[in-house]
Amino acid sequence: MRVGIGYDVHPLVKGRRFILGGVNIPYSMGLSGHSDADVLAHSIGDALLGAVGKKDIGSFFPDNDPKSKGISSLILLKQILELLKKDGFRVNNLDSTLVAEEPKLSSYISRMKKNIAHVLEMEPEKIGIKATTSEGLGFLGKKRGVCCWTVASVKQVS
Repeated sequence: MRVGIGYDVHPLVKGRRFILGGVNIPYSMGLSGHSDADVLAHSIGDALLGAVGKKDIGSFFPDNDPKSKGISSLILLKQILELLKKDGFRVNNLDSTLVAEEPKLSSYISRMKKNIAHVLEMEPEKIGIKATTSEGLGFLGKKRGVCCWTVASVKQVS
């Protein structure tokens, strides 16, 4: 059993879709980034890569690579899973905490879990996703961005 931690943050901007866990959430702003800027998927990817001792997600999918421009982060997660499988690992469980003042995310969490479970070939029950606010403090509290922390455990299967 191995454990990794991941973190990601992106600013909120007008004119972008707001996507978390592959779910398009109605909101007046979206997350800015090279891909779809899905902070949940990015933090999961970093946690998984860290658990198996690899470099961060930006090393595999740099923000200057035209192949990943606008790409769904679920596609990136699938590629990370393939790296893990190649090295003989499978995902055991995930626990993520999203920090966003708005919009309220609780009604979207089950869909996020289902999407991520499908991509990572695991049961949704082995994925924890929670949403909280920063109580109005800092850039997150001023609704200027969204961040996510993830802890992941993996098992070696071969």
